[in-house]
Amino acid sequence: MPETLFQSDLKSLRLRNRGKVRDIYDVDDRHLLIVTTDRLSAFDVVLPDPVPGKGAVLTAMSNFWFARTRGIIPNQLTDTPLEQILRDPAERKQVEGRATLVKKLKALPVEAVVRGYLVGSGWKEYKSSGTVCGIRLPAGLKEADRLPEPIFTPSTKADIGQHDENISFDRAAELLGKDMAEKVKNASLTIYKECAAYALTRGIIIADTKFEFGLDEKGTLTLIDEVLTPDSSRFWPADSYKPGANPPSYDKQYVRDYLESIGWNKQPPAPKLPAEVLAKTAEKYREALTRLTGNM
Repeated sequence: MPETLFQSDLKSLRLRNRGKVRDIYDVDDRHLLIVTTDRLSAFDVVLPDPVPGKGAVLTAMSNFWFARTRGIIPNQLTDTPLEQILRDPAERKQVEGRATLVKKLKALPVEAVVRGYLVGSGWKEYKSSGTVCGIRLPAGLKEADRLPEPIFTPSTKADIGQHDENISFDRAAELLGKDMAEKVKNASLTIYKECAAYALTRGIIIADTKFEFGLDEKGTLTLIDEVLTPDSSRFWPADSYKPGANPPSYDKQYVRDYLESIGWNKQPPAPKLPAEVLAKTAEKYREALTRLTGNM
């Protein structure tokens, strides 16, 4: 794994934005360099401690899924090697294994969330109203139950320190236009079903996930950002899955559970994480990558 990187510093490119996890640089009029750092966010707040090697795991996993889904939908990746973008060996070493050259696209202002299992905020809503994001579900479901069919539950895209908000499909259609909202919904459900079926053959349940999409200059819907990583998804080990309780996971739910246990109010500044929580989280991320792809 590369050395821990909390924040990149590439002098040869213009920094465009620092997100919760990614640093984005302008390369030219048509391309961006995305550097996935080891920063970790929970409850939409960036934590002060990086998870060693996390950015490399996320990059490898996203690239794996981008390759697997390119027959379903175009994606942001290019084939240009990093050596052509970063001529300085020291800069290249800083971000090797965690930097991706991508097409510059117009990002859509909605996160495309797909839920295949009843857990998290969806479970809380279901207990009180029998719905998830306003979608009526059958009575009598238990926590972590598999849903009869995966459901599309879009949300807003929050700035750092703000919280994403679930929205109805009708609201997504207002933001995107009805035709585009339908395309996003259909693409999201298709990608989830295809990849969740594959993951199950590798011993992992993908309980839910979120996708992001953009448009190219022709208006073509394109998959962007990250895909089916432990940061954007809930991964459960299939061999210990049992409805009725929130299962153990390969994702950052381990960190969320720790933060809940100490009573943090989920507002900045975030508390420091103990070394054992960071180490265990890094281990879970690596195990998920190995299980899904066979690579470290």
